[in-house]
Order: sequence, then C-alpha cells, then structure tokens
Amino acid sequence: MIFDSHTHLNAEQFNDDIPETIERAKELGVTEMAVVGFDTPTIDKSLALSKEYSDIYSIIGWHPTEAGSYTKEIETRLQELLTTPEVVALGEIGLDYYWMEDPKEVQDRVFRRQIAIAKEMKLPISIHMRDAIEDTYRVLKEEGVQDIGGIMHSYSGDSEWMKRFLDLGMHISFSGVVSFKKAVEVQEAAQTAPIDRMLVETDAPYLAPVPYRGKRNEPGYTRYVVEKIAELRNMPWEELAQQTTKNAHQLFRIEK
Repeated sequence: MIFDSHTHLNAEQFNDDIPETIERAKELGVTEMAVVGFDTPTIDKSLALSKEYSDIYSIIGWHPTEAGSYTKEIETRLQELLTTPEVVALGEIGLDYYWMEDPKEVQDRVFRRQIAIAKEMKLPISIHMRDAIEDTYRVLKEEGVQDIGGIMHSYSGDSEWMKRFLDLGMHISFSGVVSFKKAVEVQEAAQTAPIDRMLVETDAPYLAPVPYRGKRNEPGYTRYVVEKIAELRNMPWEELAQQTTKNAHQLFRIEK
C-alpha cells in the first residue's frame, strides 16, 4: 500500500473525475494521500475531500507565490482550520525565486510566520523550495524546525544538501522527477537517502513520472515513483512502499 504524501487532487484539472482518479489510484496500490491546499479555494477543497474520504488527509498553508496576499485575516482563518482533525501538516510553505511573484523579504516573512504557527500547533511542515535552496535551509535552521520536522516536498537538490536538511530533522520526499533521465542528482539522493526518512509523492497534476511524462499526473502514479526508487536502490518495490507509508503515518501521526 502506497501513501502519496503530496498531491493536488483539489486542482481544477480533476474537477470532472475525482472519484475515478481515486479508484485508479487504488488499482495501482495507492490507497492514501495528502491533498495540499495553498490558497483559499484549494484549502477549502482539500478540507472537503479529506472530510468526504477517510483515506485522504489535508495539508494546508500559504504558498510562497501567494505571499503578497497573506493577511492577518488569512492567518487567523488558517489557524482555525489547522485544528481540523483531518489536517496532518502545515504547507506547502517556503521560498520560490523562480516565479518571484513577491520580493524575497515578503516571502521570508510569511515563511517564518507560518513556521512559528506550526511550532505553536505542533504540526510538521511541507516545504516548497524553488531556486532558493540556500535561503530555505537558512530559514529552517534559524527557526529551529527540528522541533516539529517536516517534508522537503518534491526534492530536487543533490545528496549533500539532502544531508543538511536531514540533519535539521526533515524528511525527503521524491516525486516523478526521480524518473527523469537527466535528473542524475535527484536519483543519487534517492539512492542514498535513509529509508526511514523517505516519502514518495506525485505533486499531481504536475511532474508526471515516466512513462506518463508530459501528461496529467495523478495520485496513482506514485506507484511509478516507488518502482523507480526501488530500482535505483536494488530492492523490492513492495518493501519501499511499506516503509514510506509507515514513515508518512509516523510523521503525520496517523494511527492505522
């Protein structure tokens, strides 16, 4: 049984076939998933899905590309919603210097504020990091993230950076990127990551793994991420599936 630790089943790309997508995932062995909401509409949809389906959980937060719209009112509502039983983490939060929708200092402030909230509520965090690896690491270290831990979502760095994030108490989550031919550094990281600190995900509808690269990704395709990592590590994929699901349950405090 496989746990997709980061998916966007709440995205508009799934508006017409959510039940069918969930069934296809089950057929591929993906029986649990965390649906990530990162602004008001996607947070509301994530919570609705986790209330409707017992094996769907919510991760909610304010995305760095939305940092400029973060207000006290949004923060208050976020704090209220984080007490929902189906919510297992705060995210995705972090820094995005690729799109640069808002200045670095604005992203930094919103990132740190949400880490503080997660620490107050004793929730792990899910990290979005794009073209900002050094600053992301610095903020996590300065804010004492080891108190709560969390996930480097869709990890795209190398093995050396991975070790530094692991030293901060973070888990490393691999997406379909690990199946891309040119993603050598990510593949090396997946080979050497401690198996008890590894998670798997799709980030659907984005980043579809081989053999579906370029098409709409969906939670069921976590199976191909697991198979690729197992191939890289020369181990049975079923064993990796079992361990990464156990890791997700422990991090998210899900009792099964």
